[in-house]
Amino acid sequence: MESRSVLLADAAATQALGQELAALWLRQRTNCSAGQQPPILLLQGTLGAGKTCLVQGIAAGLGIEEPITSPTFALAQHYLGRVGSNNSTALVHLDLYRLEQALAADELFAQEEEEALELGALMAVEWSERLSFRPDGAWCISLALVDPDRPEAGRRAELSLNEARR
Repeated sequence: MESRSVLLADAAATQALGQELAALWLRQRTNCSAGQQPPILLLQGTLGAGKTCLVQGIAAGLGIEEPITSPTFALAQHYLGRVGSNNSTALVHLDLYRLEQALAADELFAQEEEEALELGALMAVEWSERLSFRPDGAWCISLALVDPDRPEAGRRAELSLNEARR
């Protein structure tokens, strides 16, 4: 497992980290052996910490061109992209903020995980702390404002990146 802390000066740095995560995820997807699944990304952080901004960078890294917005009211969004001439990609983006009961969050997660597996999609879950469990092999990214009174001071990302799950 790789763990590291990254200081993010602004939205561009947050999106650049997202692009880096997308590239790592694509390599993991390519290197997964039979029966393994690429990791799910579990995102945590307070309102305004940069979770959706990070997902925008992930989408860019997956070659997704449509605008990425927080799925707070829709709960889940699906996007298709392409990296290179013949490498199709997909993103399943969940936001569990409005689901206060773990059972509801778990049920939506299970539905969307099935869809992500069918699409071969990267699954990014905002407000993952609403789940009653942590999926095996998940990558956990926690975002926090360096100074809550001064958002312009940047953010800190704590990353725990596990191997692909079985």
